[in-house]
Amino acid sequence: MAVSSGVYAETLVNQFKKTVGGDMEATSVSVLMVTDTHAPDFTADEFRNPAIDNEVSGGGYSAGGKALAATPSWTIGAPAAADRVFYDSDDPAWTSSTITSAEAAVLFYSTGTDTTDDLFLMSDFGAPVSTANGTLTITVDTPANGGWY
Repeated sequence: MAVSSGVYAETLVNQFKKTVGGDMEATSVSVLMVTDTHAPDFTADEFRNPAIDNEVSGGGYSAGGKALAATPSWTIGAPAAADRVFYDSDDPAWTSSTITSAEAAVLFYSTGTDTTDDLFLMSDFGAPVSTANGTLTITVDTPANGGWY
């Protein structure tokens, strides 16, 4: 029998869901977008305020982002990468928007107060994205192909 080191993913996910003060699989998860000038500190940033600066702005986009409409879910060990934990949700979209240089999406548990909104994931788009009175949709792949992670 081979012995190895690792984290027990189910326990980690269950603790994470309980720690942030709400059900991370509930619809109280929101997404906002930041520009390419945002510099996250993944070891120190905890709450939306003061951690999130350089949020995108423009027509069709409201500060603080938007709630994810479908019930998000966690998947552990998806076929795309068996050693990862994935968070899946609907595809958020901003219709009739004019947004410049959106570089990344930030997911957070929304308490309704920016100083207590727990940050939990940032996903870089790989290149700035803009719209001019169009629709900006973040396509969230299935956990089997990546999801949010």
